[in-house]
Amino acid sequence: MGKLLINGGHRLHGVMRASGAKNAALPVMAACLLTSGDVYLKKIPSISDVWVMKELLEALGASVDFDGAGSMRINASDVHTTRTPHDLVKRIHASFDVTGPLLARFHRAEVSLPGGCVLGSRQVDLHTRGFMALGAKIDLGYGFYRVEAKELKGTRIYFDKSSVGATKNTLMAACLAHGKTLIENAAREPEVVDLANFLNAMGARISGIGTTDIVIDGVKTLHPPAGEYEIISDRIEAGTFLLAAAITGGDLLIEDISPSFLDSVIEQLRRAGQEIEAGERHIQFRGVRPILGVDVTTMPFPGFPTDLQPPIGAVLTTAEGTSIIKETIFDSRYAYVDEMRRMGADIKKIDERTILIQGVGQLTGAPVNGMDIRAGAALVLAGLAADGQTEVGGLKYIDRGYENISEKLNALGADIRRIENKE
Repeated sequence: MGKLLINGGHRLHGVMRASGAKNAALPVMAACLLTSGDVYLKKIPSISDVWVMKELLEALGASVDFDGAGSMRINASDVHTTRTPHDLVKRIHASFDVTGPLLARFHRAEVSLPGGCVLGSRQVDLHTRGFMALGAKIDLGYGFYRVEAKELKGTRIYFDKSSVGATKNTLMAACLAHGKTLIENAAREPEVVDLANFLNAMGARISGIGTTDIVIDGVKTLHPPAGEYEIISDRIEAGTFLLAAAITGGDLLIEDISPSFLDSVIEQLRRAGQEIEAGERHIQFRGVRPILGVDVTTMPFPGFPTDLQPPIGAVLTTAEGTSIIKETIFDSRYAYVDEMRRMGADIKKIDERTILIQGVGQLTGAPVNGMDIRAGAALVLAGLAADGQTEVGGLKYIDRGYENISEKLNALGADIRRIENKE
């Protein structure tokens, strides 16, 4: 899978520009199935999940051109199948995002159970509940879902748990439903907002964007947006780099990012004694020693993001005092804990959802392995601050969520060498 060799002890400093958001780009790509004609997208990150989604859309019959530098063209005029290939679907969880668009436009979809990182139970029952409320029939076969509906009809849908995936899929399906749909307890994440804005640019009629009550007035057809649609910046990448600057005592300016995306992260870093100035489209960070221990609880947006729980966990291993982290979103998000212990971290599991971290001040380089995207990022951060060399395996996971992470960190003063697996 390849690995990163990190020589720790280098303070990060400089300027970086945030990439396009992975978790916005993938559903927007899927939403292009809702229309025919050329759709032009801008600021698409060149990460492995995007390349897999490109292959998936092409397998359905869509034409996709991607230059690897942000610009993408998608044309779904010649989609010839509504069945997704299992070998692609199993590679990323976002593959299930194509279900809503296929159902809405072609009245059926046959999608394998999605794969991706192992983060505990990530059922799609809320997705299918939304489809059924709109009038679809669901058949669960051997590892796949068959979803069919002669006509989707607008209705009231209440999610008893805030779900980004279910909100996105139901939102896309409801755009072409007959009548009005109300989604209650909808997810408010910026990536959901970006998808809704994209759908409106295609002629959808969506209101309540960014609130827990989204209203969709169904339309008969959608069309490509006028001009290029630019994806929002990646708040998780930006947050990871803020935390990388914190763990190294760095000085970092992140450009082209809305600080409002990261209010909860900025607040926690300030509580940890760090200095942050937030502008309209930038964040200036200045590291302060010592880092102070803080307590963190992950929550749906605008709360602290679950995707930044492992990276802040790495930072808190070097903090002064005791910190407690409680994970409320996923039930298997502590895959990095045992690996961090190999580097000298003092972390105790209180229960399946809660860990206690006693800061040790200094980590030591060691061979470690990232089990998922964000666990890999946490171990990279630990390696940046560790004494000696850290070997981080599981590079294929890190590449799924971070665009050119080693190059970007090296440009800020890190010492990282990328070793590819030639097998």
